[in-house]
Amino acid sequence: MTAQPVPLGGADHPGARALSRGISATWWYTLTGVMFFEIVIVIAWTTTLHAAGGRLPGVIVVGLGGLVWVAATLVGVVAHRPHVEADAEVTRLRWAIPLGVSVCYGIVLGLVSGSWMLALTPIAQALALLSWPRGLRQRILIGVEVALILCWVIDAQSIFGDDQRWVAVAIYCLFIPVATASSIWWWDVLVTLDQARASEARLAATQERLRVATDVHDLQGHHLQVIALQLELAERLMARDPQAALEQVRLARTSVDEARQGTRDLAMRFRSVPLGDEIANAADLLRAAGLTVTTRIAADADAAPASALGPVIRETTTNVLRHGGGSRVLLSLAREGGMWRYEISNDVTTGAHASPDGSGLEGIGRRLAEVGGTLEVRRGDEEFAVIASVPDAPDPVLGSIGGEGMPR
Repeated sequence: MTAQPVPLGGADHPGARALSRGISATWWYTLTGVMFFEIVIVIAWTTTLHAAGGRLPGVIVVGLGGLVWVAATLVGVVAHRPHVEADAEVTRLRWAIPLGVSVCYGIVLGLVSGSWMLALTPIAQALALLSWPRGLRQRILIGVEVALILCWVIDAQSIFGDDQRWVAVAIYCLFIPVATASSIWWWDVLVTLDQARASEARLAATQERLRVATDVHDLQGHHLQVIALQLELAERLMARDPQAALEQVRLARTSVDEARQGTRDLAMRFRSVPLGDEIANAADLLRAAGLTVTTRIAADADAAPASALGPVIRETTTNVLRHGGGSRVLLSLAREGGMWRYEISNDVTTGAHASPDGSGLEGIGRRLAEVGGTLEVRRGDEEFAVIASVPDAPDPVLGSIGGEGMPR
């Protein structure tokens, strides 16, 4: 029985955690970036109004209102992160809060500063955060930028004048909706790519199961139909021609043997993969789990004994996924003298505690010993390695190694 595949989506396995860390890091970059833009512009509005001689109560209202606005738009940013629930009321609330607060804050900001551009900027920021249908966000953003430029032209004649501080604030007002929309767009692209990767993995697994099911159905269906006909004929002949009935029973037994051999051959066809492809598949699986993989495969790797090393490669790959916890893996297969040497090593997370040895490694060692091979395990503070060596042409008595991941 071969090793069972490890689900990449499992919450506890290192590959899933590595992918989750990458997605989470990008999410925090997006969130903190948008919040930084908004906090900076609130500070710019407050200090510029104070420097321009604005009344202190108004300046304080702008500053405190800005903090409330930043907190409200945080809800809008968080709404872009995928959520389990799909409650329409909750979804509408997530978008209504930042938009409503932005409108109120824009009115206050416009009354205190007398600037149309400053009044429009919080609303423009909220519109940049909203989840728009495909293609509509760009048009909304262009319209918002045009409106901000028109407001700048109006304010330049009545408020801004030649004051460079107001010019800097106006430029930042134009910049923040574009920067926010770009950050949200990039996050949406990343989420879409991650969902596509997961869907592709599920589709590949489903297609493989369907292919195996079809082959098994075709094989077993044919033989079972033949056996049923032979037994039915034997039943009819039993009374009047026992010898002919016995012959049909013998033929049915032969059909059973053929079905069993066909099933065995089918299983061997799926399991007998050239070792070069076996290692390439293992490397792809490890990379899909978020690990950095280096491979060193001999040019004549397909000549290596697949019956002996194939199960070892599958089991050790499963072992790294379930128990590795690191970020780098080395896969190596080379001929040394009259032996093939396969090595898989991975770095160990600092501070991680290795689990005690179990029967997995011992079982592999015993089976390799049966064909004249050896197993070496190197466990260090920074690296864990498994090295399997087998002769060029081992005895084919080596069976498949158990289906569970090897405990460490």
